[in-house]
Amino acid sequence: MKLLIAIDSSSASQLVLEEAAVRPWPAGTAFSIVTAVDEKRFAELPALIDDAKREGERIVKAGVERLARAGQVAGSQVILGHPRRAVSAYAAEWGADLILVGSRGHGTIGRFLLGSVAQGILRTASGSVEIVRFPSGEPAPSSHPMKVLLATDGSDCSLVAANSVAARPWPEGTVFRVLSVEELVSVDAPMAGSSLSAIYPASLLDELLTCARARAVDAVEAARKVLLQAVKNVLNKQSIPIGDPRSVILDSAQAWPADLIVLGSHGWRGVDRLLMGSVAESVAVHAHCSVEVIRK
Repeated sequence: MKLLIAIDSSSASQLVLEEAAVRPWPAGTAFSIVTAVDEKRFAELPALIDDAKREGERIVKAGVERLARAGQVAGSQVILGHPRRAVSAYAAEWGADLILVGSRGHGTIGRFLLGSVAQGILRTASGSVEIVRFPSGEPAPSSHPMKVLLATDGSDCSLVAANSVAARPWPEGTVFRVLSVEELVSVDAPMAGSSLSAIYPASLLDELLTCARARAVDAVEAARKVLLQAVKNVLNKQSIPIGDPRSVILDSAQAWPADLIVLGSHGWRGVDRLLMGSVAESVAVHAHCSVEVIRK
């Protein structure tokens, strides 16, 4: 496995380093710690670019030393460009399997802005991304048995996420829960004020809801089957709530409470990536805990 840890001088980046240091990783995992220097910020004062690069070197060196204390050997790199895209480009060039990045969002406004860098990396990266988030001053989630919520819709990308979770070591005693959502039937805006039963026959609505629930049940069982091949503590309870997947996943993670949410992404490009819709992006932005978005 190749793990890229993207940091800056913020306290959120210190949380990323702590989590990376204490979480168990597959044997032979290669680590690279990077920070980005955006040259455009110094367009009017080019003499400061060298100072910014030296600060970047200091930041990544401190990160390397933190992982060394945990027994891990890491490389480091100061890259040039806006971190939203420079980190993703470097990750693709290096062949990273997973990018770890911190989130500065804590309140409602903070969640909305997320620190744009984390959200930008999530949108532009070709591989998997984990946004690390836990309260400052508390121990990193991987320093104790974790609660990992795997959200699935039964798609191929969800099975990729399940296999990714199953293939990695986790702290002893970690518990896994599989969640799939029976999505409510949606209607076009002009009909939003009308009763569904007045537009569609009750038998058709019942059939649609039955099919939706069957898909959700199958999704949970498929993901559980993958997990049970490698991990022990997979909760038996079938979790098939009804509602909007984004809200249900967030509410379920908060109520449990989860340390990490894992879900798959279809890995769209271009405009689709910008619009992501994205159950994955919505969950990553608004979750109270860390979120890992898995891409093929």
